[in-house]
Amino acid sequence: MTGPAVDADGAPIDEPIDESMDDERWEAGMPVLDRQGINAGRHVDRAPETAPTPLQKHYINLSAIALVAGALGITALEAGSSFSSPIVKFCALIGIPIFVVTTADAALRFWRSAKAWYPINRGRALFRVVWAAGALLGIGIALGFASLILSA
Repeated sequence: MTGPAVDADGAPIDEPIDESMDDERWEAGMPVLDRQGINAGRHVDRAPETAPTPLQKHYINLSAIALVAGALGITALEAGSSFSSPIVKFCALIGIPIFVVTTADAALRFWRSAKAWYPINRGRALFRVVWAAGALLGIGIALGFASLILSA
C-alpha cells in the first residue's frame, strides 16, 4: 500500500481501492479506471472498409493534377479564351480523364460504404447512395464539357 487514497483535490476517499491491477503500466497513485467493453452501450458509428479501391494510394496525387489542370483551364476561359484555345484543350485533355477516373474511384468507395451500412443503418446507407449518384452525375457533366471543348 502507498497510503490513504485521495481524490484529485487531495481529500481522502472513504472507499478502499483495490490496487492490484491487470495492467502492468499502472503505478501507485494513478486512478483506478472502470473498464468497459469496446462499444459497450454505444451506437455503431463506423463501418469498416473491407477492400481498398484501385486508386487508393494514388488518389490524392491524381486529384491534385486534375485540380490544377481544371483551375488553369477555367482561368483561361474566364480571361476570355474560347473553347478552341490550345490552353483550354490541353487542360481538358489532362484534367478531365484524371477527374473521371478519380471520381469513379470515389463513387466505388461510396457504393461500398452504402452496402456496408445498409444492414446497420439504412439512413446512412441511403445518404452514401446519394453521394455515389452525385459522383456519377459529376462524371457525366465533366464528359459533356469534354465533348464541347474537344469538338470546338
